[in-house]
Amino acid sequence: MNSFSVKPTLIGDKTVLRPFTGADADIMWEIIEDPEVERFTFSPDNELTLERVRSWYGSLSDRPDRLDLAVTDRSTGELVGEVVLYEWDPHARSCTFRTLIGPRGRDRGIGTEATRLIVGYGFEQLALHRIELGAYSHNHRALRVYEKVGFVTEGIRREAQSRDGEWLDEVLMAVLDHEWAALDSTAR
Repeated sequence: MNSFSVKPTLIGDKTVLRPFTGADADIMWEIIEDPEVERFTFSPDNELTLERVRSWYGSLSDRPDRLDLAVTDRSTGELVGEVVLYEWDPHARSCTFRTLIGPRGRDRGIGTEATRLIVGYGFEQLALHRIELGAYSHNHRALRVYEKVGFVTEGIRREAQSRDGEWLDEVLMAVLDHEWAALDSTAR
């Protein structure tokens, strides 16, 4: 398997996934600040600042241990979110996946296509064996996308996070290389 050193551009019908540049940080800051993104993605004690976000997105092209790609609307070129493969374990040929899609990219199939593109790249180009994720149980939109793409629920971390006085479960999901290969191409 190659490392995540190569930062590809992946093209679908609705989206283009491309490497991040430092110039993307301000738009990502707007996306990160979206209340729905905060609700489903970050812990309440998250201490992000615009300067930290700028530094982070400016450094991603140099990271061989993770693959962060900007999700853009193919028709407009607008940056609408990100997809990430990280926590790479080269011996187990596995990694963790996460995504976030801002308000201008939602409910149009962009997130589903972006997920399929990066998961397909992970299996077909990087020879990964397993891609896993964790998602809050109240994030119904994301869970539907992950199931549609082929992720299977493996377990629940009960009351894993507290938000606004409410305990939330985390759904643990994964897809394996042979499951991905067996999926009908029309389902992907």
